[in-house]
Formats: sequence, structure tokens, C-alpha cells
Amino acid sequence: MTDPAIRILYIDDDAAMARLVQRKLERRGYAVEWAKDGRVGLERLERGGIAVVGLDHEMPGETGLDILPALLARENAPPVIYVTGAGDTRVAVAALKAGADDYVPKEAGEGFFDLLAAAIEQALEKAHLRREREQAEREVRAARDRAELLLREVNHRVANSLALVAAFVRMQRSGLSDSMARTALDETQVRITAIAGIHRSLYTSDDVRSVRFDSYLETLLAEMHTAMASRRPDSFVVVADEVSVPTDKAVSLAVIVTELVTNACKYAYPDGQAGSIRVRAMAAEGQLSVSVEDDGVGFSGDDAPKGTGLGTRIVQAMAASLGALLHHDRQHAGTRVTLTMPLQPL
Repeated sequence: MTDPAIRILYIDDDAAMARLVQRKLERRGYAVEWAKDGRVGLERLERGGIAVVGLDHEMPGETGLDILPALLARENAPPVIYVTGAGDTRVAVAALKAGADDYVPKEAGEGFFDLLAAAIEQALEKAHLRREREQAEREVRAARDRAELLLREVNHRVANSLALVAAFVRMQRSGLSDSMARTALDETQVRITAIAGIHRSLYTSDDVRSVRFDSYLETLLAEMHTAMASRRPDSFVVVADEVSVPTDKAVSLAVIVTELVTNACKYAYPDGQAGSIRVRAMAAEGQLSVSVEDDGVGFSGDDAPKGTGLGTRIVQAMAASLGALLHHDRQHAGTRVTLTMPLQPL
């Protein structure tokens, strides 16, 4: 037996047909109410409780197509079954395009009532599935919003923790007299700052899945210019396309740029020579190209590393993790190192 709470509103100016529809559908367990025209039907809908509307096409002074938009404009509007004249497919198509769930041709005999009942059952099932889908989508959106909020908070705390570690390193450095130890701690502090910058950009961003790498580079180079005041070149220059990079890849890229810029600061311009360090990031044809260059004494990539070689090993390891290619431009007067990697769409 159909749940008696399921109420059908049938809108038709033909009182005799409406009584037949009531009798036939009530035998199937539905509760059926009748409205003689569109105005009465809309007034009844305002009171709520209607699961499906049956709407006749031919009515004095108006057609069902005139009424249909007002029926569907209501919030949580019930599905509409459009009742057309026999064989009038043009009207049926117009009703479906206007938003009706289904149509039934009005014919003499029991066939019409069987088709109407079947259309109502199908419309109820579709409405039930639609409500379930909408509820699931709301739950997914709510879960995603909670996850993103949590992730922003995590990134905020990670950035604060890394800033605290950097401060400890700075304090440790101030108590050392050995120049090599002080230099090593300087480089460690710069690495920590680079990674902290990624997390800082994430908790202030609307999208925690990616990092605007061009904006990040500008911030990173400004911080490095301040941090390396004792041995920096005259200027750092950033030229970058507007490009977003997945978060996990942005961390590795940040470390690579930090190491290359640090090496340039240490070795490109000895004995107080003037010069600049330039960082470029270009996106084209599904590839991201990031280069660090200077006009200093030069390094081919085949030369023995200066210092401990730790920076070179870090760059190579990070590039391998990205599946990227490293290229040392031997034709460049100074040093130019370019990293090229696939840029997957977000």
C-alpha cells in the first residue's frame, strides 16, 4: 500500500476528469487534491505537503505552459507531470524543456491512469534520489570545508613552529665564534625559512592544494635578501609567470631555489664584486621551467663543489623527487642552472 502521506495535486479545469483522477489514484494509496486552475494550485502549494503535481495543458485563459514556470520557481518545488492532448508531442517537448519531470498523453480509458500512476512513481523515485544526492553533496562540501579549515590550522602551526626553530638557530649562531659553524647555521636558517614560507602561504590562501609560486618566489627572495645581508649581491630579481604548483612539489622547488641562490650568494661574486642574482619561473606547454642565474665567476656543473657540496646534493635529490631535469648552461657568462619539470593541471 502506498504511504497515505504522499499527496498529489492535480490541476485541471475539468472537474469530471479530476474526480476520476482522484478515484483512480486513491485506489493506489495516494491522497489526491484538486485545483481548478493555476492560481488555486499555486495557493495550495504554498501550504506545503505536496509530493507531485499533475498539470493539465488546456485550461481557459491559460495553458499549463503558462503556469509551469511559477510552479517550478518555488523553493523545493515538487516534480511536475505534464498532461497533454493525445499525440501532441510538440507541447510535451516544450513542457520537458521548461522543467517538467515527465508527460502523459490524456486518452480515454484505463491506459491514461496507468501511465499517470507510473509517471508519478517514477517522479517520486527521481525526487528521492535527487534529495539523497543533494544531501550527500552537502555532506561532502561540509567535510571538505572542515578538512581545509583543519589543514589551514595545521599549516599555521607548522609555520609558527618552523619560525621558532629558525629563531633558536639564530640564537645558537649568535653564541658561536667559529666562522664555518656560523655559516652553516646561516644556511640552515635559510632552509627552514624557505619551508616555513610555503606553509605561511598555505594558511593565508583560499586553496590549500596549491601554492602561487610566483608570489612565493618574491617573498622568499625578499627574505633571503634580508637574511644574507653580510654576503649578498647588490640585488635579487624575480621574473615569474602567474603559476600555481601542487603543495608537495612547491616544497621541493622552494628548497632547490634556496640552495641555488645561497650558492650564488657565497661564490658568484668574490672579493666584494657587484652583481645580481636572477630567478625566473616560466610555464609553457605543460612544463615549468625555473632558473637561477648570475653574472659571476661561473660554475659548469662539472667542477668540484666548493665547500662541503651539501647544497649540490640537496638540489640533485630534490630534483630527482620531482622527476625534473637539471641543466647547467655552459654558454652563460656566469652560472645559470635551469630545472624543468612537468606541470600537471590542478
